[in-house]
Amino acid sequence: MKRVRQHRRIRIMRDDHIGDQLGALFLGVTEQQKDSILARLAAYLGKRVRIVKAEISNDCAEVEVEVQVWEEEANRLTAIANDLLQKGLRRNAQALFREALELDPLNAPAATGLGTLLADLEKYNEALSVLKLAREAGPESAALMLALGRVCIKTERTASAINYLERAYEIDPSNFAVRRALAELGRKPKPLVRPSRPDLAKPAVAPEKPAKKQH
Repeated sequence: MKRVRQHRRIRIMRDDHIGDQLGALFLGVTEQQKDSILARLAAYLGKRVRIVKAEISNDCAEVEVEVQVWEEEANRLTAIANDLLQKGLRRNAQALFREALELDPLNAPAATGLGTLLADLEKYNEALSVLKLAREAGPESAALMLALGRVCIKTERTASAINYLERAYEIDPSNFAVRRALAELGRKPKPLVRPSRPDLAKPAVAPEKPAKKQH
């Protein structure tokens, strides 16, 4: 296995951490609080992840980190775990997902797989934490937002569930599972505003005729 040092950028959303240890990040950071906030952020990310730079706004924290990972092996284990999951071998899959995250603590596919599996096993609190990590470490997907929404439904966090499901709908409006989950909460998907085509709105202009030559 080859260990590599990587710089990655993660995004921590305020709405994912209302009321928990990171919630204070988004209340406004004074110069005196900066060290304390960075220490709290470092504790959340773990010893394997070193913070290089953090930019905190009202809605999210953009954090550049350095991490040493065995990325290829983590990806390989994640692929095997997903295959085992398809075969119904959930215990084996869970072990491999966890091993993958030991090798690469910010591996979004491994976190997504593990979090979704934990939700299926009704381990909702751990599932929610792992799925939030997946969102922070990797690109958002409708499947991930749907998984977060379902866990929030199970734990009676209805407002959060709606937010996640509406985000899933924005990503993939054709996803039937997302539309059904919203309907079960009594929410009608918001119509998506598609970008207009100004060029199509302009009336057609006939080409100018060349001026007649004067003799």
